[in-house]
Amino acid sequence: MGIALQLTGHTKDLGGGFLVRRFLPSAARQSVGPFLFFDHFGPVTVLPGAGHDVRPHPHIGLATVTYLFEGAMLHRDSLDSVQLIEPGAINWMTSGRGIVHSERQSPALKDSTYVNHGIQLWAALPQAFEEVEPSFSHTPADAIPELTVGDADVRVLIGEAWGKTSPVATFAPTIYLDIKLPAGGLLELPPLAQELAVYPVDGDVEIDGALLPAHTLALLTPGQATHICAPAGVQLVVLGGDALDGHRFISWNFVSSRKERIQQAEEDWKAQRMGNVPGDSEFIPLPERRPAA
Repeated sequence: MGIALQLTGHTKDLGGGFLVRRFLPSAARQSVGPFLFFDHFGPVTVLPGAGHDVRPHPHIGLATVTYLFEGAMLHRDSLDSVQLIEPGAINWMTSGRGIVHSERQSPALKDSTYVNHGIQLWAALPQAFEEVEPSFSHTPADAIPELTVGDADVRVLIGEAWGKTSPVATFAPTIYLDIKLPAGGLLELPPLAQELAVYPVDGDVEIDGALLPAHTLALLTPGQATHICAPAGVQLVVLGGDALDGHRFISWNFVSSRKERIQQAEEDWKAQRMGNVPGDSEFIPLPERRPAA
C-alpha cells in the first residue's frame, strides 16, 4: 500500500472567525521532512471590513512558507520587508535567531469582496542553522518551474522533481509541489524524498487504489513509487524532504531543539526585545505559557 498514515487534522480559529485546517503537528506525527506545521485556510470569502489580519508576532528556529491559490496577503516584518503575497508565488521567511512579522489584508482589497485560499507551512531549520540571521525571500509565480508529467500539470515550488529545480533556497533537502490532475488523470509519483506526503486540496484521489478523501494528509510509504488517480479533476500538493535531525520543541510560534531556548524567546517577546514591524504598533501578546512539547 502507498499510504503509511492518514491525518484528518482539526479546525483552528486564528481569531475573528478565520478558520484553518491544521494537520501538523499532530499526536500521531510531528513532521514530514522539515515541515512540522501545516495549515490549509479557505477558500473563504473576505467581506469589506472583515479584518482578517494577523498582527505582528515573533518566530525562532523555523522558516514560514506561504503559498496562495487565491487572494492576497501583505507581509511585513522587522527587517523592513514589505511584500504583497499573491497566488502562485512562494514566500520563504527564515526566522533563525528571531524575527517579527505580520500578515494583513492588502490595502487595495480592504473595500472589496474576494476569496482567500492557501497553505502555510513551517519548516524546522536544521540544528546547525537554528540561530542564523533572519531573512525574507519572495519568489514570484513566473519564476516557479512548470512541466507536464503524464496527465499532471506540475509546479515545482521547492526542491527538484523530474529534472526541474525551484530557485527557492532551503537549508536541507526539501520538496513541495503543486499538482493538477484532470478527471481520470494518472500520475506516477517517484520517491522524491526520504519522507513524502500527499494532500488533496479540493477533491478525492486514489493512492495505489486506496481512496484518499479531500482535506486528508497522507504520509506515503518510504522508498516506493506511488500511483495517483483522480476520479474527478483535482488539485493536490506533495511535500516532504529529509527527516528532521532530532525532535523539536514547539511552544506558540517558537521552535527549537532546546527547551531553554524557547523559554528565552518567550521572555524576550514578553519584554518586547525581539524587534517590531516598522510602522505597526500592534502586537500579539505572549499567551499563557504551556510546556514546550
